[in-house]
Amino acid sequence: MTTPVIRMQCVHKHYAMDGVQVHALRGIDLTVAPGEFLAIMGPSGSGKSTLMNIIGCLDLPDTGDYWLNGEDVMRMDDDALAGVRNRTIGFVFQNFNLLARTSALENVETPLIYAGVTKAERRARAREWLDRMGLGERANHLPNQLSGGQQQRVALARALITRPALLLADEPTGNLDSQTSEDILAVLEALNQNEGVTIVIITHEEEVAARARRRLTLRDGRLET
Repeated sequence: MTTPVIRMQCVHKHYAMDGVQVHALRGIDLTVAPGEFLAIMGPSGSGKSTLMNIIGCLDLPDTGDYWLNGEDVMRMDDDALAGVRNRTIGFVFQNFNLLARTSALENVETPLIYAGVTKAERRARAREWLDRMGLGERANHLPNQLSGGQQQRVALARALITRPALLLADEPTGNLDSQTSEDILAVLEALNQNEGVTIVIITHEEEVAARARRRLTLRDGRLET
């Protein structure tokens, strides 16, 4: 049997807001197989951000179980969580999160520095990914010298350079115009269909979710099909 990339069982998460206890996630069960393209939708306050943080090992559930690519996340300490984030997950954010004073090439190779890859190899792999994103000629440009769409492609290259089991995208087109959004979604579709990259998108936009092969809605902390 193929090991799921994500397997959650009965995940709950509470947090305090203005002295009030909020039940953000209420018994989440979620399985994502290798090669899936899943969109998770939901209105503001539905628990999307909380679920994304748990999927991305940025936070842990209060109760429940979570296995990421076969590893038991609930048994990990902070160092192990940091390692699994760098090794297993590629992150793409709405605001790109590029290092402002660092070239596109250096931004892309950053995860490999933490992975202990030699400079020559990480430079070669970073150039390869920039070429695949159509940005080979922009390798030495700083983020403020790139358009929003180009910055998001740099962010995608950075997310994928470690060959992660999961690409986790949080509102990846939220700061882009319609045509640029379409271009980024086409890149994601191609990565999924042609290379089998497992993708989970967190979004509130119907047109973004429609590009996924499967979609779920999060409402009041519960997942609905």
